[in-house]
Amino acid sequence: MAQIQNTTQKLTYKHLSFEERQLIEVWHNRGDSNREIGKRLGRHHQTINNELKRGTTTQIKENNKPRQLYFAETGQAKYIENRKRCGAKSKLLSAVDFINYACKQIIDFNWSPDAIVGFVKSLRTWDKPLVSTKTLYNYIDKGFLPIRNHHLKMKLRLSSKKKRSRKHKKELGKSIDERPSTVNNRESFGHWEIDSVIGSKSKDDNALLTLVERKTRYMITVVLDDHTEESVCYAVNRLKSELGQASFSKMFQSITADNGSEFSSLHDALQQITDVYFAHPYSSWERGTNERHNGLLRQFIPKGTPICNYSKQFIQLATEKINLLPRKILNYRQPATLFLEEIQKLKIKTCW
Repeated sequence: MAQIQNTTQKLTYKHLSFEERQLIEVWHNRGDSNREIGKRLGRHHQTINNELKRGTTTQIKENNKPRQLYFAETGQAKYIENRKRCGAKSKLLSAVDFINYACKQIIDFNWSPDAIVGFVKSLRTWDKPLVSTKTLYNYIDKGFLPIRNHHLKMKLRLSSKKKRSRKHKKELGKSIDERPSTVNNRESFGHWEIDSVIGSKSKDDNALLTLVERKTRYMITVVLDDHTEESVCYAVNRLKSELGQASFSKMFQSITADNGSEFSSLHDALQQITDVYFAHPYSSWERGTNERHNGLLRQFIPKGTPICNYSKQFIQLATEKINLLPRKILNYRQPATLFLEEIQKLKIKTCW
C-alpha cells in the first residue's frame, strides 16, 4: 500500500542542562541503569552513556581502592570547556591592530563601525586582518571591546518617525519643485542645504547655522548671536565677504532652506548671486542631508544644552570631525577630501 502521508518528524536536539546532570548524578550513583535514566529524562540511553564518560572521575578510598563516581559539576565544566572550542575561531587576536584602530575612531571621533570598516577597505596601504561590520557590532554587543552602545550615538538615535504633511504654511520664495534635476541628482558641486540649530530655546542663547553641500556632504557651521532673521543674514553676508562675490557664487550656486522665519530674508540677501529654494512646509526629508548632519552635530552638542556653553573652537573641531567621517554613500571617502578636490577645480581659496 502506498504511503500518502509523511509521518517522519524532524529530530531536534537539545543539550543537557545542569539540572538534568544533577538528576543523572543521583540516579546513576544509586545504581539505576542508563536506559532507566534516559526514559525518565526523555533522552536516548547513549546520551546518558556519553554524559557519564564526560563527568566521571576516579577517587582513591582509604584502602587505596579506586572508585569511579559521576559528578554533575564535572560534567557541566567539561561541557562548557568543549563549547568554547566550537564554531569559527574569533578574529579578536588576529585582527588586534584593526580592533584597536576601530576603538580609537569610535571613542575619539564618533565614527560608526560601518564607516571604519569601509574606510579601511578603501585604503590600499592597509594589509592587516580586519573584521566585517556585522562582526564588529557583534563584538561590541557581546562586551568583547571597551565600546558600549552609548559610544554609538547614531545607533541609539535610530527610530521610525512618521512623515507629517501640513498645509496653510506661508512659503517664503521659490519652491523646491523648481530646483533643476542636476541639483536633485547631486551631479554637480555647489548646491547646499541650510538649517539652524538651537540649544536651550532661551532668547539669550546662541544658535548655529549649518550648511551642507549636497554632492560632497561637506558641512560648514557658523555661530549666530541668536535665532533670528538678522543673525542669519549677517552670517551669510560675512561668508560672502570672506570669499568675495565671484568665488561665493561659484561655491554656492544654490541653497535650499526650510520655511523657518529666520530664513525669510535669505532670498533677498542672495538675489542675483545664488538661487534660493524653499522646501515644502513640514517636509524635513526634502533636506535630508542637512537633517542628517544636524544629527551628527548633536553628538557633540546634545539637544537642550545651551550653545553658549561651547566655545567656537569646540564647535569648529566638532565640525571637522564630522567632515572627516568616511561615508558609505561616498564609497567611504571623507567629505573634507572631496570638498577640497572640488574647490581646487574652481581655484577657490578658503580659510576652512
